[in-house]
Amino acid sequence: MVRESFDEPLGLKVDVDAHSGFCNGVIRAINEAECYLAQSAPLYSIGALVHNNKELERLHQIGLCVIQPDQLAEIAGQTLIIRAHGEPPSTYVEAKKYKIRIIDCSCPVVLKLQQKIKEEYRRIKPMKGQIAILGKKGHAEVNGLIGQVDGDALILEERSQARLLDFNRPISLFAQTTQDPPAFPLLCRLIEALYRSRGLNPEDYFCAFNTICQQVSGRLPLLRTFAKEHRVIVFVCGKESSNGKVLFRACQSANYRSHMVENAASVSVNWFNRGDSVGICGATSTPKWLMEEIAEVIRTF
Repeated sequence: MVRESFDEPLGLKVDVDAHSGFCNGVIRAINEAECYLAQSAPLYSIGALVHNNKELERLHQIGLCVIQPDQLAEIAGQTLIIRAHGEPPSTYVEAKKYKIRIIDCSCPVVLKLQQKIKEEYRRIKPMKGQIAILGKKGHAEVNGLIGQVDGDALILEERSQARLLDFNRPISLFAQTTQDPPAFPLLCRLIEALYRSRGLNPEDYFCAFNTICQQVSGRLPLLRTFAKEHRVIVFVCGKESSNGKVLFRACQSANYRSHMVENAASVSVNWFNRGDSVGICGATSTPKWLMEEIAEVIRTF
């Protein structure tokens, strides 16, 4: 945190966004982890339970241990919590093999998406159809989604990659739940145009399932309004958070004086002018206590 000398405080008016903070899926996973750890430890998760380093540090201090997918054999007989992102079927098979107890906190929205992909795959596979997912390669949720079809799906990280699809075959398109909402209809329109350019009617070949989480998309207009209501925005988010990147872009589009930070140490006093109104907000993986902590630091400027 950069701090300069001032003759008197800047008199900043600091407000924490009431709509920011953990989504329902993350709240459930954190609560389940805390309840278990209050009675027994350790507890294991494959990858970060939440994409926020400060919250992970807090959970680690009370007994949560992060492992990699290839380390299940090392925790035989222990307890594994499945995070909100979900897991592929292979994880459950391995856990059973090593007698690992599972606390399943997969988000219901993600579970519904996993099931829908399996069902659609069974429908279009006899027609040599393709499953495509708008999402980030290597993301935990995406790994769980492609695991439902044994990896037989194409991940599209950006619209231009639509040209990698085979337009002589049917395509069923899904989206990672934390994708930027406007990206999905734009990709759909491009796929439809590419079918038409080949003299094919997209209605005969193309099915689109907009599976972006409503909790993420619903926060976008609220965040834009919040960003416009303040002179400076401090957006609190872990670097690995996919929805955080989407939500921060919404803040930037509404207020160019928006800054993304992971913790209070990342805040610079040079961002503020005397008397500024400052809005603190964050991703669905950002704990309220961290936003409040950063707000208290800024109030001292």
